[in-house]
Amino acid sequence: MVGRRNSGIGGGGRPGTWGARLLAVAFWLAAWQLLAWAVDSRIVLVGPLEVLARLGSLVVTAGFWASVATSLGRIGLGFLGGVACGLVLAALAARSRVVRALLAPLMGALKAVPVASFVILVLLWVSSRELSVVIAWIMALPIVYTNVLEGIEQTDAGLLEMAEVFGIGALERARMVYLSQVLPYFRAAVSLALGLSWKAGIAAEVIGLPDLTVGEHLYDAKVYLDTPGLFAWTVAIVVVSVALEALVSRGLDAALARWEARP
Repeated sequence: MVGRRNSGIGGGGRPGTWGARLLAVAFWLAAWQLLAWAVDSRIVLVGPLEVLARLGSLVVTAGFWASVATSLGRIGLGFLGGVACGLVLAALAARSRVVRALLAPLMGALKAVPVASFVILVLLWVSSRELSVVIAWIMALPIVYTNVLEGIEQTDAGLLEMAEVFGIGALERARMVYLSQVLPYFRAAVSLALGLSWKAGIAAEVIGLPDLTVGEHLYDAKVYLDTPGLFAWTVAIVVVSVALEALVSRGLDAALARWEARP
């Protein structure tokens, strides 16, 4: 489950690569526009130009940013909680077979049960305002736990033995050995969990309908057959997801670089 960083992200990909990507995007946008013209029904499908115009009218309103901020805050809180719990539980499971055996069925269930089932069940226990927090936590926890535990188990035993021989303390051992070995697994987990938490959290909002959230606007657009608005909010969700992943990846890289550079 380890993910390698794409050389075209953050490090400035090759010009040819970016050119090919732009051409691919342009191709699918053109296909989308042609299909919209062929369907010729604004209720069924609208073209990218109309969606862009609606998105432009949304982003200049305070309500748009307030809704995005509300959804980001709640889903982000659940995501961070899931990451923290996943790290702690993975560390405990790596040290204790009993803990690992006890957590195995729980993590399996969290990964297997459909999001819609979790949303309905959680609504029985919490209010719609806290729903997206819990759902984001549920999405992030098993992914981080599984990846980090795998990274710990795959740590080079020779490096650990060397650290033991030289009497390196637990904190330095974590920084010099585990951090570099587990980092690729953790990065992959964060990237995957962030996207899933965001999408699942929005889906939970669509069902729970808390006030002033992205999910509420999606539901309203569907009820009132506002297809341009529905597409515009969907594009906004995708843009926020991509921006979040880029920001979190860069922030994580910077923080870990500073940690590893400590004397």
